[in-house]
Amino acid sequence: MPGERSGGGGDGGPVLAVDDLRKAFGATRAVDGVSFRVAPGELVGLLGPNGAGKTTTINMVLGVLAPTSGAIRIDGLDLARHRCEALQRTNFAAVYAPLPGNLTVAQNLRVFGLMYGVCDLSARVDALLAELDLVRFRDVKTGVLSSGEQTRVSLAKAMLNRPRLLLLDEPTASLDPATARDLRRRIREIALRDAQGVLWTSHNMHEVEEVCDRVLFLSHGRILLEGDPRTLPGEHGRASLEDLFITVAREPLALERA
Repeated sequence: MPGERSGGGGDGGPVLAVDDLRKAFGATRAVDGVSFRVAPGELVGLLGPNGAGKTTTINMVLGVLAPTSGAIRIDGLDLARHRCEALQRTNFAAVYAPLPGNLTVAQNLRVFGLMYGVCDLSARVDALLAELDLVRFRDVKTGVLSSGEQTRVSLAKAMLNRPRLLLLDEPTASLDPATARDLRRRIREIALRDAQGVLWTSHNMHEVEEVCDRVLFLSHGRILLEGDPRTLPGEHGRASLEDLFITVAREPLALERA
């Protein structure tokens, strides 16, 4: 299958390769034959209404759920056969998955850094605190920080192991517009600089247009549409990405026939 190799990294291949991925829960097909790629330095939006299969897909990429069938390769490593190596190249952040609030920012990053086996951990923590403007919060308990500050700490945690693949599930959902814009800019700069692949879910279509290079629209466990978020609506006779999202949610068959 495409992308098959024994090692990982450095050959210019996709950071994430998903082939004919399926997940069934009894008679329900939550994910039904999904295939896509995420290239180094590319930010890909995974979009769709609730129940479309986004979270199930992400959980399979994270190794939380085992696929019913299909293949996932992270930096060329088959997740089923090289689970530990593949997941070492991955990290995750979501606004609904806060870090322990009773630990300080530095303590949180140190604990997770030890879990990930990060080399030269103190220097890595210092660098991330500086890059994400968190130095002044080093010794502050994470639970008393604002939503925006906590989101930056979660992003620092997600960057600790220099992941090749970064999964972001609604990362700016609770942030004010100015904070969200700043965070999107920082994520995009880091992804391009470090040639990370980013898989991003969001219900904020303005955000998706601003940050994503490409989007995948899921409906009933399948990829219904794919393309540039700035041009895709016009290709399907819709005025905006939000209008296209609503059509996917309410009338997916109309798009399939188009």
